[in-house]
Amino acid sequence: MRIVIQRVRRSSVTIKGEIHSQIGEGLMVLVGVAVGDDTSDAEWLAQKTVNMRIFNDENGVMNRSVAEVGGEVLAVSQFTLNASTKKGNRPSYIHAAGHELTIPLYEHYCSVVSDLLGREVKKGVFGADMQVELINDGPITILVDSKIKY
Repeated sequence: MRIVIQRVRRSSVTIKGEIHSQIGEGLMVLVGVAVGDDTSDAEWLAQKTVNMRIFNDENGVMNRSVAEVGGEVLAVSQFTLNASTKKGNRPSYIHAAGHELTIPLYEHYCSVVSDLLGREVKKGVFGADMQVELINDGPITILVDSKIKY
């Protein structure tokens, strides 16, 4: 599994012209599930999401987590995170998991983040045509891959 974490001032998901989900200060997270991922990947990434120290402390140093600052999380399933661009100019999505694996792992990730954070994770809608807006704060954008733990 891969996630892209973005520290945001605010973020929202709009579907068919209507706001579906929105948050204030916190994290906008894109979630990509690959073939072969399992619940341990979702749980490891959930821990990283909630505990990553990318919010400023009183000295302006990134030393606080989203939980510590009382921030919110908006998570959107994003199959294109597993695009292979090795060959040619058209990305291949052969490594992206299908909905039968992606939906339960995405939901599990969101559930674990909610439990760890102590508040509901706002979500997009799997397979919907979504417009995602955000104000990236910093900007801070971090890619985390459960298979490459460096």
